[in-house]
Amino acid sequence: MYKTTEITSAEIASDNPVHQRLLFPYTEAAKLVGGNVLEIGCGWGRGLELLTKAAQRYTGIDKNNDLINSLSAEYPQSTFKAANIPPLPFADNTFDFIVTFQVIEHIENDDLFIKEAHRVLKPGGKLLLTTVNKTFSLTRNPWHVREYTAIELRTLMSKYFKTIKTRGIHGNDKVMTYYEQNKASVQKITRFDVLNLQYRLPRRLLQVPYDLMNRLNRNRLLQADGIAAEINYTDYVISSEPAQSLDFFYIATK
Repeated sequence: MYKTTEITSAEIASDNPVHQRLLFPYTEAAKLVGGNVLEIGCGWGRGLELLTKAAQRYTGIDKNNDLINSLSAEYPQSTFKAANIPPLPFADNTFDFIVTFQVIEHIENDDLFIKEAHRVLKPGGKLLLTTVNKTFSLTRNPWHVREYTAIELRTLMSKYFKTIKTRGIHGNDKVMTYYEQNKASVQKITRFDVLNLQYRLPRRLLQVPYDLMNRLNRNRLLQADGIAAEINYTDYVISSEPAQSLDFFYIATK
């Protein structure tokens, strides 16, 4: 299941700060969603317990067949589809809410992605979307097609949604102390990239070395002073200043 560090685990101790960061928006989404809910990029099901309890009907879609088959067996009351998207294999005006967390940065055609989300939402339906803030990225992530600034993401979404609530996800002092430790550790590694190869080489060539270094770095930070193990989703907060946040949390209404 956890073949890369991009699929952050709830079970691997060194992944804890990122796992808690990714879990937090699900706790917020569970307060907002209801009715017929679609999750685009459900992955291994990090937020399924929360979303399925909040929704009257839950549908999850992901490109990973093994994960979809596993989730279908574990949650027989819900619907799961394996597909490469976009487009989305659903009829117009189907869903009350769409949840898509940390997905759009992996999508080649991000314009069609947003257009399709708008199409399958009912009038008045809402799209809840998170993605990383490019400003806080410590290095190039070769698993990401692109990353966004706050303005870039809003501009993209506003092509199809007239109403967008722009929020961010940020951390308290504990989280930001870990972030600074991580930043310093990454800089010790990237200082040897004098030719700036991380931005010049094709993404696929960088994925294996990136994963190896990322895992070593996370393990090193876990052993450092214990902060990594102590971080909880409650250490993250919704911010009204997305440009100064670790991640974006945008809510668009059709």
